[in-house]
Amino acid sequence: MKRILSPLVLLFCAVAAHSAPLEKPNIVVLLADDLGINDIGAYGRIGHRTPNLDRLASEGKRFTCAYAPASVCSPTRAALLTGQHPARLQITSFLPGRPDWPGHRLLQPALPAGLQTDAATLAEKLKKVGYTTGCVGKWHLGGRAPQDPGSRGFDKVFAGKPNTQPSEVEGGKGEFGQAASAVEFLQQNAANPFFLYLAFDNPHVPLGAQPARIEANASAFNPVYAAMIETLDVAVGRVLDKIDALGLREKTIVVFCSDNGGLHVLELPRTATTPATHNTPFRAGKGFLYEGGIREPLLVRWPGKVAPGLVHEPVVLADLVPTFVEMTGAEACNPGDYRSIGPVLLGNGTLEARPLFWHMPNYTNQGGRPSGAVREGDWKLIEHYEDGRLELFNLKADPSELTDVAASDAPKVAALRGKLEAWRRSVKASMPKGNPAFQPKLWSACYEAFDASRVELRPTAVEMARSMEAWRDAMDALSPKRLAEAAGAPGPAGLVQLNAKDAQVVGEKLRYEEPPQKDTLGFWVNPADYAEWDCTVPQAGRYAVEVLQGCVKGGSLVDVRVGEQNVRFTVEDTGHFQRFVPRRIGLLELPAGKTVVSVRPFEKKGGAVMDLRRVTLVRVE
Repeated sequence: MKRILSPLVLLFCAVAAHSAPLEKPNIVVLLADDLGINDIGAYGRIGHRTPNLDRLASEGKRFTCAYAPASVCSPTRAALLTGQHPARLQITSFLPGRPDWPGHRLLQPALPAGLQTDAATLAEKLKKVGYTTGCVGKWHLGGRAPQDPGSRGFDKVFAGKPNTQPSEVEGGKGEFGQAASAVEFLQQNAANPFFLYLAFDNPHVPLGAQPARIEANASAFNPVYAAMIETLDVAVGRVLDKIDALGLREKTIVVFCSDNGGLHVLELPRTATTPATHNTPFRAGKGFLYEGGIREPLLVRWPGKVAPGLVHEPVVLADLVPTFVEMTGAEACNPGDYRSIGPVLLGNGTLEARPLFWHMPNYTNQGGRPSGAVREGDWKLIEHYEDGRLELFNLKADPSELTDVAASDAPKVAALRGKLEAWRRSVKASMPKGNPAFQPKLWSACYEAFDASRVELRPTAVEMARSMEAWRDAMDALSPKRLAEAAGAPGPAGLVQLNAKDAQVVGEKLRYEEPPQKDTLGFWVNPADYAEWDCTVPQAGRYAVEVLQGCVKGGSLVDVRVGEQNVRFTVEDTGHFQRFVPRRIGLLELPAGKTVVSVRPFEKKGGAVMDLRRVTLVRVE
């Protein structure tokens, strides 16, 4: 009997050992604040001292095409903690956001006070499978229960000081104090699985660094910023050293990344310490959906599991949430807007191609304006919500996004714009609306006189700052005092935005197209058909009439009537009915009050009059 049982016992033990789950890894996420894509040595920056981060990069995967979910902080943090897209969460700007004012052509969607309670955080998921959780540093997703980190699954919470007097204790911006708290958390929880979310305030403005380090970095583009990057690296090194000292190196996944692109413009407080950095060769920076605003460093180390090397496939930082869920057996994200990158980390598979989406219906302090973007393969489309303008870039041929090729590839523009529109509807993205108090002169000073997305790189931050003084003055008009002055200032104000979905259609064939990728009045094959809108002109004056139209061949003559007045224009050939181009077609003198705007063909050419997405009236005099 004993001889019979022994093989059975051995077989049972072997099966049990084979079916036992793998040991849950510790997870440490190190998040910098406004660190640009090329601000550390591992990504090619010369002049910044980052030996600890460079070593981390050499010991794990370094992603060359990692994206933030947004170009500003709060949306990225929300996505990085939930695995849901910022557009779904309705957190599309930093909280509480840049206020609406007369210099904005559009009114922004309302932002929530913080992270919604129905979006489970990674900390909440990991606690259910036995993890101890710690949140150290910046949260920026709501400061009161139930939206604070202590209410959202974190056992230990230590914010630290976001703005400190540079010292040996705090570093430049609290990073040494935050690292010390993180080290304490590691020491206290070394025996059990843990999740540490260490979100540094470094290197966000206002910039500050130890004088000796500033002097040591005197030759850098921005000596203060370079000194801050140095102390950020020291802080990261202290956390990595503690992991090693506790014997947890092989048991711990370490991630380093940033929340958005580096600050490339002059910003408050008005000092010689900004612009903080540049994102060369990528265009723009924080606050923009160009590559410089959303490309991020991403380093992932897990010795023995993640082989060192480069990953070139495009990924999003929020892909880490389903990745960690998969690795730990935690509850999956539902809904889940991102995907696990485990196959490329563990070397057991590849990532299927997918489109990536961004939605930013907000104005930013850096000069960014409401827009959306989609990347698919080498192609990237940016849609500007103010006027519907569409830009197309081939990132393989033009990584700096200097050449818009939308006019030469209208079918690609139409296809990508359709995917972006369909995706927005799938996540119930909130859209901005026309601002009836809009003042074109204020807008022009901020967004037309100076293009903050095309700042010329110069040898030093001080030299770059000089070219932005007048623009920064215009942007800084958004103070309570200057807001009151602008609201009472004489000058033209007023904007009426009329969208295709709100039109009343009169006729036989013309209709608003229902497919989710469409947002247009189409099937305009009968020249007797027309569309009209009831609206209110906010102030009397002279208004520019703008249309957002698409067409193949074109040539039809169309009237835009407002009350008893009329503007006639010739439909342009845009290369595709779904490649929309904004056009200013004329001026009308309009009284204030309720009126009717109609669009009626005068003479049809070709198979259809056009597709029409929007009519806008902008007061200019």
